[in-house]
Amino acid sequence: MSASPAVLNDVFAANRAFGRIALAVKASRGVTGRARLREEGPLRVRCPGPPSAELEAVIVNTAGGVAGGDRFLLDVSVAPGARLIVTTSAAEKIYRSLEADSTIELHLRIGVGGSLAWLPQETILFDRARLARTIHVDVAEDARLILLEAVVFGRLGMGETVQHGCLHDRWRIHRGRQIIHAEAMRLDDNIARKLAHPAVANGARAIATVVVLPGDEASAAAVRALKSSFCGEVAASAWKGMMVVRLCAADGAALRCDLIATLSTVRGLSLPRLWLN
Repeated sequence: MSASPAVLNDVFAANRAFGRIALAVKASRGVTGRARLREEGPLRVRCPGPPSAELEAVIVNTAGGVAGGDRFLLDVSVAPGARLIVTTSAAEKIYRSLEADSTIELHLRIGVGGSLAWLPQETILFDRARLARTIHVDVAEDARLILLEAVVFGRLGMGETVQHGCLHDRWRIHRGRQIIHAEAMRLDDNIARKLAHPAVANGARAIATVVVLPGDEASAAAVRALKSSFCGEVAASAWKGMMVVRLCAADGAALRCDLIATLSTVRGLSLPRLWLN
């Protein structure tokens, strides 16, 4: 005898994950270290490597992925003069949801003279996954920011396709008290059909956005100069002291190749080792 929908909902609700990270870093004598760290639920932060001017932090999701109804909150603060690079231990997997959205809320703050490179590995959506993600960033006037988010719609090498689901992405970046970048993307219902449209992704199954502050036309030209080496489509634009790079590729492997080339050029420094494994 099968369980009723109400009973199934209660079972799934009892197994939903609620995770939170609150990480603050500060600089002392040219070295950036942790000032405060709070971890809740399945989320953890590890900082490999010796003390240095730029602290590397790796986010680990011990749950192994994100399921319908899971809610994750990530709060990262960089004190004046501190430098932080954040990545993830692996690509984040968003699994099929029966009803509820998976939600990820990200808050980033960068103080005067601070630097943050937010470089998580790809987010992989499975068929019928539902993800609502919001990103809020507050950047001081002379702070530096590299913000990356990449989404892969199914793993081509595993024979996966994403026909239906929902992805709602909302970004807001403030410098001082002024909003300088806002965007929203919503893909729902028949995602495969929408991605196939020439005005959306022209059949691409992996997309990414990189925001760089400060960014200028010279930075955009440096990215465009890599055109012959890209596996997919990459476009870079600069205005009002900011650069935005958009990437589309046939699959996750091609997207990663293009991201490594783009990020290496934008940063002028090595990427986290986890990106290169």
